[in-house]
Amino acid sequence: MASQSWFRFLVLIFVFIGLAALLRVGGQGFAARERGPALVPKNAILHMEMEGVIMNGKRFLETLDDYAEQDNVKAILIDINSPGGAVGPSQEINSALLKIRETRKIPIVCTSSGLIASGAYYAAVACDKIVVAPGALVGSIGVIMDFANLGRLYDWAKIERYTITSGRYKDSGSEYRPMRDDEKKLFQDMIDEVYQQFKTTVAQGRPNLKRDTLDTYTDGRVFTGAKAVELGFADETGTFKDAIDRTVELAHLGSDYELFKAPRPRRSWWSFAGDEDSDPINGLKNAVKGLFQLNAVNRPMYVMPGTWE
Repeated sequence: MASQSWFRFLVLIFVFIGLAALLRVGGQGFAARERGPALVPKNAILHMEMEGVIMNGKRFLETLDDYAEQDNVKAILIDINSPGGAVGPSQEINSALLKIRETRKIPIVCTSSGLIASGAYYAAVACDKIVVAPGALVGSIGVIMDFANLGRLYDWAKIERYTITSGRYKDSGSEYRPMRDDEKKLFQDMIDEVYQQFKTTVAQGRPNLKRDTLDTYTDGRVFTGAKAVELGFADETGTFKDAIDRTVELAHLGSDYELFKAPRPRRSWWSFAGDEDSDPINGLKNAVKGLFQLNAVNRPMYVMPGTWE
């Protein structure tokens, strides 16, 4: 009986692996067939959304690449509800939006009725106008890195870790030992450098923002949309409809326009198991990593603390 039970168990495992392989191939096939951009109507305002933590920005950037250069797109409206995210992708989105403004000469408006913080704000300062609800949360301009020292937990579990490195700083930030003072300085210097990049980008994107205001309010604090407008971090308070009207005005479209939202690609079964911007196998791995927030540990982040933990 025991041998039969083991045999059935192994059969079930192989069946599951086979189904998973078929689903993987099928999911990729659907994605490939539906990858082409949709037909854009005349005088379109490309409506995009930036939602949640920015970990790679791949889908957002792909949508920009597919549609922003099309002649029928006369403006871009980005609806943001995000606490920010990883440094590199936030910078990449900012650069992509600036490039579109330079090459297409079309207006880009960002709007938020919820949260436009840290890396999301970094991306938003590339827009011509920022329209926010009076009670929206704006700011959290700064950089953060999280580290964990699990040394005592390893001791309790009687686990010994051995690491062989090529240099003194190769294992800096490791969770199995306390951080040395020279390592803390190393990371602090890096944080300060990335923080200065953030401040410089805000200053360039908001040229009317006073220098003393920039220095005072870029300490990580969050403020309301109304306060952001008062200080110069946003242009006006308003609703999503107000943001549409502002976009239409900047694009000189009158009443002859259509709000166009790019269709989302069909999601494969694997995409429900992890990051949609990842390949199917990595998606499952990222889902497990996400349970412990390993995507953000030991990584500089433009993110509002407390919104992604």
